[in-house]
Amino acid sequence: MDSSNPTARHRVPLRGAVNPTSVSEGTTPGSFALAPDIGGPRTYSSPDTPGMPAPSEKTAHDFQADPRDAASAVTQLEKARLGMVTPEMRRVADREPHLTAEQVRAEVAAGRMIVPANTVHLGYRLDPMAIGRASRTKINANIGASPVSSGTEEEVDKLRWAVRWGADTVMDLSTGGDLDACREAILRDSTVPIGTVPLYSMILGRRIEDLTHNVILGTLEHQAKQGVDYFTVHAGVLRQHLKYVEKRLIGIVSRGGSLLAKWMLVHGQQNPMYEIFDDICDLMREYDVSFSLGDGLRPGGLSDATDDAQLAELETIAELTERAWAKGVQVMVEGPGHMPFDQIEYNMKLERRLCHGAPFYVLGPLVTDVFPGYDHITSSIGATAAAYHGASMLCYVTPKEHLGLPKQEDVKQGCVAYKIAAHAADVALGIPGTRNWDDELTKARAALNWQEHFDLAFDTDTARAFHDEDLDVDTDFCAMCGHDWCSVRISKEIVEFASGKTQAFAWDKPKLSDALTPTQRQILEQRGVLSPEEVHRLASKTRQAVGAGEGEKASCHSDNVDDAGDAQSLQERELVQIGG
Repeated sequence: MDSSNPTARHRVPLRGAVNPTSVSEGTTPGSFALAPDIGGPRTYSSPDTPGMPAPSEKTAHDFQADPRDAASAVTQLEKARLGMVTPEMRRVADREPHLTAEQVRAEVAAGRMIVPANTVHLGYRLDPMAIGRASRTKINANIGASPVSSGTEEEVDKLRWAVRWGADTVMDLSTGGDLDACREAILRDSTVPIGTVPLYSMILGRRIEDLTHNVILGTLEHQAKQGVDYFTVHAGVLRQHLKYVEKRLIGIVSRGGSLLAKWMLVHGQQNPMYEIFDDICDLMREYDVSFSLGDGLRPGGLSDATDDAQLAELETIAELTERAWAKGVQVMVEGPGHMPFDQIEYNMKLERRLCHGAPFYVLGPLVTDVFPGYDHITSSIGATAAAYHGASMLCYVTPKEHLGLPKQEDVKQGCVAYKIAAHAADVALGIPGTRNWDDELTKARAALNWQEHFDLAFDTDTARAFHDEDLDVDTDFCAMCGHDWCSVRISKEIVEFASGKTQAFAWDKPKLSDALTPTQRQILEQRGVLSPEEVHRLASKTRQAVGAGEGEKASCHSDNVDDAGDAQSLQERELVQIGG
């Protein structure tokens, strides 16, 4: 019988990916992704399932028109092609410690990474970042006032809230109120790149049929001067593509795509965005506004995914990517949408081939259509797969998707769901250091160091509030198992095991936890599990509240860790009893 370790016997598929922890603690053999190829088409990449499209051999270098000299270079792409490492690229490297500034420059020059940084916005509060598969996966949050809800002040609050919960970029999709004032306020307040769909402003106060080339260029120039970092431009929806939409169950779900389809049908002419695309490039180059080439024919239901309409538009977007690169403009590509889970890898890798590795920015995808109210979950499942297979940025979906305008709590839920998806994909891809955070929390959990556990959690307040809802004493067990059944406590007590013995996370005996903060109190009040009196006790607890007089200690299992009877008594008093 083979005497080698089980991981060798079972041929665990290690392909050279970097171990996502920088200190290689624990026992997992590491990422199953491909070895990193920074400077090549597979920077951090999943292994290709048989039949997947191979990467393109071309990059943005192959579509460079007349090379500019250093004095006339404006965009990050132009400067990168000239070998210049800009201050923005250096800042990106500071924020992406697994990359050097030179690697950032090389990826930008190849078109596989963008640094969306309007020269005007750089004069405000923008903190430069990068979108590309060599960098960590980014998430975008959509905000925006509608004709029936919200306004400028509320949208600025949403911007701050989205950034608080991890949004790397924010799109202002306002369609109501004072769009110009709202956009200006957001740009001056934002430290993250801001994107827009300028078409929404183009038709404000006019019918879509009245859209002209001059209106298009005038609106784009105005928003570029305001400081917008990237524009969604639906130039890939062509008149000849519309025949492919006729039998779709849900037709065109993109607002921009549907508006331009109507314009083409009314006028019997080609998409005006496509017709003047070179002029749009020249204007965007002047302010270093990046393209987010819009997926106007993205599928809006599983029944319409990976169809002729979607793929025809992607082929046109590939052409537009090459044309924008020739003009020196940075490009990312927008993608689906609603899509069965089994089709995600193919779509990610088809874009990688057709668009020569330009960053892919996807909405979800949503992997089922029947959970309205929970689409932040259905879509984050697809988003994890999309990022693992090549997407660079994930556009969040909130619980209000398909139902209404997101409110503050919806923005938080969308951001958290997508931070989970992005982080899970980065760990799987073997991006160096991405698992360090997980391992630190694991060590705190193994040591039963509750406070450190909560401090390391992405959402400290929710973790603490959920724990204290059942048991507000930081004991050496939790309310899930109780003392006698706690596997973590038992493992920690086994001398031969390393589990729970990391000195940096060691702590003294468990103790009564602090009173709930206002935020934690609000979380429990909204859950509605505890009575108002119980929530009030947790929010204002004192030594007397747990039976301790002046100069006495509050009694909990931490004082009698070897006394099973006392532990059982504590459980009966403090824990929610099931089936009793």
